[in-house]
Amino acid sequence: MITTLSFEPRLKERFPDLRVVVGRISGVRVERSGTTLEEFEGEVIAEVKREYNIEALKDIPVFRAYRDFFWRIGVDPTKVRPAAEALIRRILLGKSIPSINNVVDAYNLASIKTGIALAAFDINRLRGRLTMRFAKRGEEFLGIGMGEARELSGGEIVISDDEKLIAIYPHRDADDSKVTEKTESVLLLVCGVPNLEKNALLDAAETTIDYVTRFCGGKGEFELIG
Repeated sequence: MITTLSFEPRLKERFPDLRVVVGRISGVRVERSGTTLEEFEGEVIAEVKREYNIEALKDIPVFRAYRDFFWRIGVDPTKVRPAAEALIRRILLGKSIPSINNVVDAYNLASIKTGIALAAFDINRLRGRLTMRFAKRGEEFLGIGMGEARELSGGEIVISDDEKLIAIYPHRDADDSKVTEKTESVLLLVCGVPNLEKNALLDAAETTIDYVTRFCGGKGEFELIG
């Protein structure tokens, strides 16, 4: 069964067309990326270089939707870029894509391919139901790669389980529930924002599950929420 996610009513009142896709990929094998995935990454990189121009990147509709949402929630997208845009920008600047493990690397390629922001969590590190809501002033969040937890000012959009914050939506995931080589099942989050069609989210979910199961094994399912 897919872990349930619900929206805080006042969040939905402010963003009535906010939707996400929640998926589960069970039975994954998490390890360092191998040759086959690296070769596929090369194909995706070559495609990005053919199809995108760095000067026009910010005006592509999918990236514009994320940027507009970031401004509305108080995040400067010129400093904290939407995930897929940031990865594509790295490629166009001749920089390498960070390699974490095969699951993370595979869903990063799906994000590049679709332009949609994605997140993944170790299901065994989650407790109970997930809620997308506004943060409370003083809540602490320790994200992946952060040296220490930071105190939230209140009003940020977050996702919590019954015990803790697992993400600042839609751009930062918590360290505690990240995918590691001990992970056996993954909760996938396809991060929608206003002005993104639901079919774009569903297509991104299908692409992500295809890539992850192709290179990491397992079996996936997903559902649209919102």
